[in-house]
Amino acid sequence: MVALTDSGYITSSGSTHTSYRKFCGGSFHLHIILSKAIFVLGLSSYYHDSAAAILRDGEIVAAAQEERFTRLKHDSAFPRNAISYCLRECNIGINDVDHVVFYDKPWIKFERIIATYLMYAPHGIKSYLKAMPLWIKKKFLMRQNIKKELAFKGEILFSTHHASHAASAFYPSPFESSAILTLDGVGEWETVTIARGEKDKIDIIKEIIFPHSIGLLYSAFTYYTGFKVNSGEYKLMGLAPYGEPKYVDMILKELIDLKEDGSFKLNMRYFNYCAGLTMTNNRFHRLFGGEPRKPESTFEKKHMDLAKSIQTVTENIIERMAKYAFSLTGEKNLCISGGVALNSVANGKLLTQTPFNNIWIQPAASDAGGALGAAYNIWYEYLHNERRVKRNAQKNSFLGPSFSDEEIEGYLTENAIACKRFEPDMLLDWVADRLVEGKIIAWFQGRMEFGPRALGNRSILADPRKKNMQSIINKKVKFRESFRPFAMTVIRERLFDFFDFELNNPYMLFVLPLKKEARIYPGQELTGFDRLRLKLSDIPAVTHVDYSTRLQTLKRENNPIFYDLLMGFYEKTGCPALINTSFNVRGEPIVCTPDDAYRCFLKTNIDYLIMGDFILDRDAQKKERPESANATGAALD
Repeated sequence: MVALTDSGYITSSGSTHTSYRKFCGGSFHLHIILSKAIFVLGLSSYYHDSAAAILRDGEIVAAAQEERFTRLKHDSAFPRNAISYCLRECNIGINDVDHVVFYDKPWIKFERIIATYLMYAPHGIKSYLKAMPLWIKKKFLMRQNIKKELAFKGEILFSTHHASHAASAFYPSPFESSAILTLDGVGEWETVTIARGEKDKIDIIKEIIFPHSIGLLYSAFTYYTGFKVNSGEYKLMGLAPYGEPKYVDMILKELIDLKEDGSFKLNMRYFNYCAGLTMTNNRFHRLFGGEPRKPESTFEKKHMDLAKSIQTVTENIIERMAKYAFSLTGEKNLCISGGVALNSVANGKLLTQTPFNNIWIQPAASDAGGALGAAYNIWYEYLHNERRVKRNAQKNSFLGPSFSDEEIEGYLTENAIACKRFEPDMLLDWVADRLVEGKIIAWFQGRMEFGPRALGNRSILADPRKKNMQSIINKKVKFRESFRPFAMTVIRERLFDFFDFELNNPYMLFVLPLKKEARIYPGQELTGFDRLRLKLSDIPAVTHVDYSTRLQTLKRENNPIFYDLLMGFYEKTGCPALINTSFNVRGEPIVCTPDDAYRCFLKTNIDYLIMGDFILDRDAQKKERPESANATGAALD
C-alpha cells in the first residue's frame, strides 16, 4: 500500500500569466498591434481528439475536431481538415493568421516519457520501441512539422497542456473570477491542477503529477471491464448504476491513498501504464478475481459492481478536490476542464455537494478543447489583451460547419435523393406530429457542435414517454450496448416538472436525479440489466435505472428552431422534453455534412431525416448509397 503522510499536491511555481518565453522559449520582444483583426489559431493533435480553433480579436469564430471530417472517431492525426474549415470560416488564408499555438509542450512530455522508461527499464522495452518512431518522426520535431504542414511563415508557439485546459474552462466562462479545476489522464507531467482565474489572468496554485492520475485510474477500470480506453469511459459510467459499490473499500485500501483535500497517490504495483502496453497487470487482476473482460463478451455482476465502485471513488475524489479548491481560492464560481470533466455523473454531484454557487464546464473538455484554450492563452497571456466577460462566449458550442438550404438542395438534387421541402413553420409542426406518433427523427440543422455532445444541431430525436424507445434506439439505430442510457433536452422554463434544481445546462454536462414527485416506484426488485424492464417515470426512455438522467436545458435564445420544435411537441403532449442523442452510430463520429447525415440515415432504422427545410422519408429512399461524398463542398483538404 502507498504511504502518503502529507498532501499529495505540489505547489505550483505560480502564474501562467507569463512572458513570450513561456510560449516559444525565445527572448522577449514587443509586438506593435495594428488596427487589422488579429487571428490566433490553436491546435491539438497526435494524442487523441485532434482539433483546431480560431479566435478573431479574442472572439471564437470556429472550432472543430478532425474526426468529423475524416470520419475516424477520436482521430489523432494533424487536424488539416479542421484547420482548413477554420480558415474558410474566417475567409482568410494561413498567412493571414498572426499566431499559431500548439496546446502542449511535446519536449517536456518526451522528458517525462524517457524518465518513466528509465525508471521501469528494462520492463518497458516493448512500449518504448512502439512509441519512439512516432516521437522521432512527428512529436519531437513538432515546431518544424507544424510549419511544414501549414506552410506557415510565422513563429509556432506552445502552451502547456493543463494551462490550455484551464484557459478553455475559464476564458469562455461567464465569470469575472473563479476557481479552476483541470483533471485528465496526463499532460506533460501534470494530471490535476487547481488554479484561480481573474479577468485576464490564471494562476495555477496546486498540481498532482504523473503517474498519479484520476483519469488513468478510471481508464484502468475501463480497460479491465472490457471497454476501449479514451473512448469507453462513457460506457463504464453508464454501467455503474446497475452495480453496487462493493469494491470501494478495496480500491481505497489497495489502489489509492486518498487524502481529505482530494490529493492522492496510486499504488503503482497494480498498474502497467507507465511502461507496459496495457493499463493493468496480473496483480490487479488477482486482486479483482480474474483477467480483464473480453470486449463484446457477456457482462457479469462483478463488472457492474466494479463500475459502480470506481465511479463512487471518482466522485469522492472530485468532490474533495472541488472543496479544497474552494478553500484555497475563496471563489464562489468553479470552472472545470480536462477529459475527466466529461464525467457528467460526478459533475452533477458537485452541484449539491460543494459550496460553489455556479459551475461552468468546457463543452469540449478533452484534448479537443485544448486547441481553444491554447489560443486563448496567446490572446490573454502573450498579447496581454484585456478580457471582457461575455455571457455566451462559447456561442452554445455551435462552432462547426453549417450548410444552407441551397447547399442541401444541391446535394439532394445531384444525388437524386427523394425528399420534400416544407416551409419552416409547417416543417416544425409536421416533425412534432411524427414524434408524437413514435417516429425517430434525425435532425440536421445549423452549425455542428464542438465537443462530444449533440446539442440540437446534429441530433437523433424521439419521444421520451415511450418505454421501449431506449431499447429501440440502442439496438436498431445506434447499434450499441442495450444498457446505455439516453439524454434528454428539456424546455428551461419547465425544468421543475422533473427536477428540484435551478440550473442552466445548455451543454448537457450534468446528470441529475429526478425529483421524487416525478418518479414511479414499481414495487418490485430486479437486478442487473433486468432493471431496464421497469418503468421509473413518465419519461422512462431517459430515466436511468437509478432515477437519474443526463439533461440539456434549452432556452429559445440558444437555439430558436430546436426550441420551437420542442415547444410544439410540448403543446401537443404536455411533455416538455425529448430524447436527444448524437447523430451517429457506434464507432463513428457525429455527422458533419449532408452526405454524412444521409449515409448514416440509410444504415439505421431512423424513420425521417430532416436537413434544413427538407424531409427525407426512409421508405422513399433507394437502398444504395450515393456515390458523391463532397457534393456540398465538404472535402476540406
